[in-house]
Amino acid sequence: MMKVLVSDQISDLGINKLREKAVVDVRTELSPQELVQAIADYDALVVRSSTKVTREVLAAGKNLKVVGRAGVGIDNIDVDAATELGIIVLNAPEGNTISAAEHAIAMMTSLARNIPAANSSVKAGEWKRGKFMGVELYQKTLGVIGMGRIGSEVIKRAKAMGMNILAYDPYISDERAEKLGVTVVPPEEIYRNADFITIHTPMTKATKHMIGAKEIAMMKDGVRLINCARGGLIEEKALYEALKSGKVAGAALDVFEEEPAVNNPLCQLPNVIVTPHLGASTEEAQVNVAVQVADQVLKALFNEPLVSAVNVPVVPPETMAAVSPFVPLMKTLGSFYTQLFNGQIEQVELVYSGEIANYPVSTLTTSFLIGLLSVILGESVNYVNAPVIAKQRGIKVREVTSTTVENFTNLVTANIKTSEGIQTVAGTLFNKNDIRIVQIGKYRIEVVPSRYMLVTTYNDMPGVIGRFGITLGENDINIAGMQVGRQSVGGEAVMVVQVDSPVPETVLQQLQGLEAILSIRFVKLD
Repeated sequence: MMKVLVSDQISDLGINKLREKAVVDVRTELSPQELVQAIADYDALVVRSSTKVTREVLAAGKNLKVVGRAGVGIDNIDVDAATELGIIVLNAPEGNTISAAEHAIAMMTSLARNIPAANSSVKAGEWKRGKFMGVELYQKTLGVIGMGRIGSEVIKRAKAMGMNILAYDPYISDERAEKLGVTVVPPEEIYRNADFITIHTPMTKATKHMIGAKEIAMMKDGVRLINCARGGLIEEKALYEALKSGKVAGAALDVFEEEPAVNNPLCQLPNVIVTPHLGASTEEAQVNVAVQVADQVLKALFNEPLVSAVNVPVVPPETMAAVSPFVPLMKTLGSFYTQLFNGQIEQVELVYSGEIANYPVSTLTTSFLIGLLSVILGESVNYVNAPVIAKQRGIKVREVTSTTVENFTNLVTANIKTSEGIQTVAGTLFNKNDIRIVQIGKYRIEVVPSRYMLVTTYNDMPGVIGRFGITLGENDINIAGMQVGRQSVGGEAVMVVQVDSPVPETVLQQLQGLEAILSIRFVKLD
């Protein structure tokens, strides 16, 4: 029988699930060195957050086929090393959804009615009712930033309490929003109109400090903020100053930039309520994640279909050999699109033309979705969950194949329908692995993608490119390459400039202010 090592305390129901098909050893006191010594005999390892699954541990697992994380985060697992070694990494992303949503609601209610402070006051022998005057939630406006699994559940519960909902998620379709019965608005409208604001986004480079001094200044006086998602989404220094001044009436925080947050000055403010990262800390959530990860570990051990693998594409070898050269192209096109264009995505149409149309292309479509969604959601998007995430967000995906194509051996065209219209990016391969982006919007062009790029639309007139280059040089940003595309002389044109380093926001503003520049975006490809 297969052997499974459980190195952290998980629910007995999860362990019993594993024992249906495997021999299970529970050893929760192993040091990292002891785990390296012990793992060689096991086919699977199940952990929570306290066990560090390092490259050394994975390399020592001579029989190791799968690592299961009883929870969502996989920061304690060296996923890259596992992938290199052919070890599947699984998690349980949905097991704590209800618990996290309920915790956000509980924090909001406690904040509205001053429950923690009132509790402490009574226990200290006081009876000061007037000191703890609160506000109703009924008919108040709740701004929800992020409408994924947890955000959607918060919306359902807040609506049941009679709250008016304003929501923001740039990658949720109008159809999905309509099903939830909410109005999707720009974040600025939430800041101006919401009485309460709760955040439910992942932590990515784009979302770090998404609420800072500038955003808080736009908010209503007396707004209340709730963050039970990820520390760092709200800039803590700016929040502290706003709480001290009274601009923000109160905050409820379950997460912090640095944890444990025992010395965080926010914890000392009387208008802040805090909990020690308890969003998933319910008996039900712990049972759910344990049972879910146990089920997936067994499926991995017995080669059954998976739904929560974070690092393994489920692709037949013969198909992968034919299409694998196109995978980097598809991820590049998806990431490039998301960083370049605005609008809530409603439909993705991928047109595969040429020789590639003779092969199954579902893997390539998923690769495009990974590139598209990873910019928003970070590293949690993978070959297994990308289609599911797209469906949850109301994004319809359509594949079109045609063996005929002009000018190229193969061409992939992505037509993306959004709330603002349809935009197109297209790409191809030269010599099987040389990626080219050959269409951006309405412009034909030939771009060699690089890690850092500036994509600019401008009015085609003398001096524009020269002034652009001079501005970059004055800011010590070196140009590695440049391509332009236009439809007519003197009309609108597009310019893609490859640079050797990131371009700060201040430089982007300088470039945007140059004569004839219409728009500019900085694109980073990992």
